[in-house]
Amino acid sequence: MNDRMFDTPVFVKSGTSLIQEIACLEDALEFLYEWPKNRRGPIYETALRACQRAFDSGFPLTAAREAFCGFAKSAKIHEDVSTTLPWMIGKGRKGGGLTA
Repeated sequence: MNDRMFDTPVFVKSGTSLIQEIACLEDALEFLYEWPKNRRGPIYETALRACQRAFDSGFPLTAAREAFCGFAKSAKIHEDVSTTLPWMIGKGRKGGGLTA
């Protein structure tokens, strides 16, 4: 198991309708590195620094997640996924998931 996994993922809107799950520190850093330069600001920089510090040192992973979540909210891309989405459960099976 990845020791850099968030306790709970952060969901962000990417593009016009795609919702992306940010489940770990690496996902958050990749998302931040790809964020358009013309939309970066102080909140973005704070989130980026927090995630980089968590990656490089003992900076708390929960603090990095919260910084990323704060960035997503300020950029108005945060999606509150408080209910189970249809793809998270399987029909008539315990444990959910998709069948191959």
